[in-house]
Amino acid sequence: MSDRSGHLKQRRNLSGVKMSMRRSDPQGSMRPDDEVMPYSDDETDDELDDDIEESSEEEAEEVPGAPHLPVEARVSEMGWKVKANDRPYHQLPEFQKKVFLCIKKSRYSGNAIKTYKYNVLTFIPLNLYEQFKRVANLYFVALLILQIIPDITTLPWYTTLIPLVVVLGITAIKDLVDDLARHRMDKEINNRKCEVLLEGRFQESKWMDMQVGDVVRMKKNDFIPADILLLSSSNPNSLCYVETAELDGETNLKFKMGLRVTDERLQEERQLAQFDGFIECEEPNNRLDKFVGTMQWQQERYPLDLDNMLLRGCKIRNTEICHGLVIFAGADTKIMRNGGKTRFKRTKIDELMNYMVYTIFVLLILVSAGLAIGHTFWYEEIGSKAWYLNDGKDQDASYRGFLSFWGYIIVLNTMVPISLYVSVEVIRLGQSKFINWDLQMYFPEKDTAAKARTTTLNEQLGQIEYIFSDKTGTLTQNVMQFKKCTIAGRNYGSPTTAEGVTLDRGRPVDWSWNRHADKKFQFMDHSLVSVVRSRKDKDASEFFKLLSLCHTVMVEQKDGELIYQAASPDEGALVTAARNFGYVFLSRTQDTITIREMEQESTYQMLALLDFNSDRKRMSIILKFPDGRIRLYCKGADTVIYERLSPNSKYKDITQTALDEFANETLRTLCLCYKDISAAEYEAWSRKHKEAQVTMVNRDAALDSVYEDIEKNLMLIGATAIEDKLQDGVPETIAKLAKAGIKIWVLTGDKKETAENIGYSCSLLTDDMQIHYGEDVNEKLIARQANRRYEPTSYRPGKKKPSEPFFTEPGKNALIITGGWLNEILYEKKKKRRRLRLRRLGRRPPISNPQDPQPANDWEKEMRQIDFVDMACECEAVICCRVTPKQKANVVSLVKKTKKAVTLSIGDGANDVNMIKTADIGVGISGQEGMQAVMSSDYAFAQFRYLERLLLVHGRWSYIRMCKFLRFFFFKNFSFTLVHFWYSFFSGYSSQVAYEDWFITLYNLCYSSLPVLLVGLLDQDVNDKLSLKFPKLYLPGQQRKMFNYQNFFISLFHGIFVSLIIFFIPYGAFLQTMGQDGEAPSDYQSLAVVTSTSLIFSVNLQISLDTSYWTFVNCFAVLGSIAIYFGIMFDIHSAGIHVLFPSPFTFTGVASNALRQPYLWLTIILTVGISLLPVICIQFLSKTIWPSDGDKVQRNRKKYEKELEEEERKKPSAFQRGRRSRRSAYAFSHSRGYADLIASGRSIRRRATRGGPQDSIREVTHREAENI
Repeated sequence: MSDRSGHLKQRRNLSGVKMSMRRSDPQGSMRPDDEVMPYSDDETDDELDDDIEESSEEEAEEVPGAPHLPVEARVSEMGWKVKANDRPYHQLPEFQKKVFLCIKKSRYSGNAIKTYKYNVLTFIPLNLYEQFKRVANLYFVALLILQIIPDITTLPWYTTLIPLVVVLGITAIKDLVDDLARHRMDKEINNRKCEVLLEGRFQESKWMDMQVGDVVRMKKNDFIPADILLLSSSNPNSLCYVETAELDGETNLKFKMGLRVTDERLQEERQLAQFDGFIECEEPNNRLDKFVGTMQWQQERYPLDLDNMLLRGCKIRNTEICHGLVIFAGADTKIMRNGGKTRFKRTKIDELMNYMVYTIFVLLILVSAGLAIGHTFWYEEIGSKAWYLNDGKDQDASYRGFLSFWGYIIVLNTMVPISLYVSVEVIRLGQSKFINWDLQMYFPEKDTAAKARTTTLNEQLGQIEYIFSDKTGTLTQNVMQFKKCTIAGRNYGSPTTAEGVTLDRGRPVDWSWNRHADKKFQFMDHSLVSVVRSRKDKDASEFFKLLSLCHTVMVEQKDGELIYQAASPDEGALVTAARNFGYVFLSRTQDTITIREMEQESTYQMLALLDFNSDRKRMSIILKFPDGRIRLYCKGADTVIYERLSPNSKYKDITQTALDEFANETLRTLCLCYKDISAAEYEAWSRKHKEAQVTMVNRDAALDSVYEDIEKNLMLIGATAIEDKLQDGVPETIAKLAKAGIKIWVLTGDKKETAENIGYSCSLLTDDMQIHYGEDVNEKLIARQANRRYEPTSYRPGKKKPSEPFFTEPGKNALIITGGWLNEILYEKKKKRRRLRLRRLGRRPPISNPQDPQPANDWEKEMRQIDFVDMACECEAVICCRVTPKQKANVVSLVKKTKKAVTLSIGDGANDVNMIKTADIGVGISGQEGMQAVMSSDYAFAQFRYLERLLLVHGRWSYIRMCKFLRFFFFKNFSFTLVHFWYSFFSGYSSQVAYEDWFITLYNLCYSSLPVLLVGLLDQDVNDKLSLKFPKLYLPGQQRKMFNYQNFFISLFHGIFVSLIIFFIPYGAFLQTMGQDGEAPSDYQSLAVVTSTSLIFSVNLQISLDTSYWTFVNCFAVLGSIAIYFGIMFDIHSAGIHVLFPSPFTFTGVASNALRQPYLWLTIILTVGISLLPVICIQFLSKTIWPSDGDKVQRNRKKYEKELEEEERKKPSAFQRGRRSRRSAYAFSHSRGYADLIASGRSIRRRATRGGPQDSIREVTHREAENI
């Protein structure tokens, strides 16, 4: 009965929380609760039914005089059924679902996960299908088919086939390597071992072979293989401690608890084998914060909630053995459901490049059509009348024009070079390797290097406009340090000697006098240690006694060491501080706490524990001292403590001053106070307390009221200041990225106060910013919506109107908004609920009051979302707190859609995976226990500060290199291909090529590819140090200045100009010339050699002019390309190869004959000089008259490099924190603490059936607990 009543109590508490989801403001309108995490997108049906009921009631209220129809209470059916130890049950026909046509399979997923794309049979067809989704590849196959048709072909088929096979082959190999890595990772996870109960005994089984309904045994430090109902464990009362770093990046432990009935009856293997419980629960969903179900066993029903569930991805800690029942497996588990959809990510340059290729297709068709028409007229006027041009074919002019069109499609196809795509892939692969090899992004403490997990997004790193960051584990280390305190009006914590002399630099306190001290704890103020050890200052003794007694920390002794397990890292830091100062928390039972006070052990009777919650912002404990005195100790946020202080309390003003100082240093503060209580007063209060505990209506409110009665007239002792330790370099990185024009949004599940405090710590928020909260935002959005309704003609769907700024006052603005307000503002809630609302909107009469906050239709809702993003983008910083994983992804998606901006998300836990997948670039923080974010990311490294180098150095370089590469690639191919166009005017538009066939085949493969490829790999306008020193150099990438349609058309006209020069100067030289032997080498083949030689020199010298960063490799590539050209040309023009292969090699002796004529060399030099001269002049003028920021830095490079060397020699200055008098929030646990657990005694009492006293509570903190 007690177990059931406990669960009923939990249910009532849950309903109380749910009722508090909405609060009323003074005007009576409903507003969200800032402290409560809003529901995620996968709400269960019972919650939706509740909402529907509420909605129905609202509708009834909306219509005056309408009869109030009672809404029948709907009992939601639990759709997921699991039977223990019965695999055949889950294969029954009723649990089958149709997959394809008549093929069915079980709705219960197996436990194997699959992230790979291909297998042995599907690799070739699927990979070719994916590659041929790229339009260019289909185009080249079509060309290949055209080249096989004899009447059309103007070039041999191998000129297209060889490059196409090379491109498809290289891409396929790259895809295969990537997929093999996915195969290896899947295989490693699926083949992990776990003990499964089969045939009446536990047998070792692979994860992939586990099924829903299996009973499993897990041991300490095992990863949990599926979503499992905890049945029993080796700990008292089936407690099990789990580390959730994979899910949320948090490293403090959470406790889970089995039902009492399963704890008592399912300990032995035989009992577990006979277990035939039947579970009915919610369908698989992505809600990490909720689980609802019931267990039917032995004709009894037992309620189940999240406290009974072990989620996949967590790790068993501090529990030797536990048993569980698999409820959700594989793809149905919550961690996999939170993964979000895997999106195919493409860069903006990729999209632009595709549009440019379409533009080239259109140009190609227009030019080919024009030349075909020209051939039709030419044949009618000249070709048909010239007897020497008769080819014996009976074809009229129109048909010949039609064939000429397809012939020119083949001839001019090199305007869309097949080697472009493979060159881009090679450059991206190289850039990824440079990121992997960067030692300045290597984190030695975790032996973790940066890792580019994709090779397709590098240049997009140079265009980031918005960064969305998680907080815990990403900006912070999730490590709290006790830094300072104020006791009885005196401040401690600065470097000070034992005598109280302040020092500029001190040394840490030596804790050797205290055998229980945590050696990792550092404190610089020796005077506080001497005060505490002397025991002359009663306030100091009381201060640390309070810290050692007023908490919900659990303790275990392991190898003679004390190991603390706290519900929040802040509380653990305070108890550890008290321990080091000689007030050591040793143990606790259900109603006692034992501490060691300076080598003297004392046990205090715990009369009541008044736990923290988000409204109270404080916790208290009422203790009976060994001498009979009763005292209340209380700690809490200064805002609530000062309201409850006695008028006689001392040190209020001086402590307030200290609090402001601590807040200016962005430390998290907490006030400590006490109150002596008489026995009579306690007895009277205790009776009220017991009554409140058993009340059936509004129990939480009743308890809060009783707590208020006793927590007043408190006496202030002092205050603590804790540092939420940021990762190294976070403030500097954020400041540098802000200078680069990147806006940073923090999306976190933390409380508003905590998130705001971290915002100040990391310089995201500054003292000169005006902060706007959810209420202000909502008011401004409602006002803007009302304006649209007042002026309906000015704001119409599809009509663009420049938006007016939301913040008209001068100065910087910041926005802090909670998940509840996001739901209210954006109307982004459950899909079913949204459909319900839209149905209601459809039934509502036209809005008569423009101030009505509800959107009238989808367009108003969309405009409200756009308004919100516009307002947020006017702010220097945005912090969204208490948001769910789904909301994080929605915010990212909204900015992407509204601003068409390039976004980056960075996080470290499974709750960040959806956000990471939604953003254009996803970055995972590696090196922590949780690797879920890394597995879903595009880039991974160990510290947030490396983001600065990833974007400002690698991202910027990659963008510049890719843009330069593409501009030049288009130019060199236009220059090469359009020579055919000019030649057609002198060849009767007959699709005759201007070059030798082999030159056309090898031009993009051998003669011109290497120099431009190396520019795409190695070029840099300024070095990495100057890139970091001048963040504004990043702006051109955001503004997309270096590659756009303007640059494309410049490359096109540049190519047209060079092709004109390359064709017409040699043509003029050949028109009326005489060689040294008296013969004019004015044949077509000699002209082809001269034009091709001029082209090779022009394009290779042109890329030399565009190269900013010269290395030996670049020099070798330019000279080598020219040398390769001559070497291959002389070989294929030799008589020997013609004898072996007479058909493909027809230019016998042409090169040696033409290139021994001096005037042809003069022609080549003149052609190259004229083609390069305008470029040299334009570059000189642009760098001199209109220099870019990059040009200015390049010009003064040596000066800046000297400055950097001097700065490095100097001692780096400490980061200056902002000065601002404000409150600093103490972060209690976001979930409830261990108070209920302690009060119930379940964590302490050993089961009666087992017998024997419990020596210690088996609990450990995070990784430190394993290593203390």
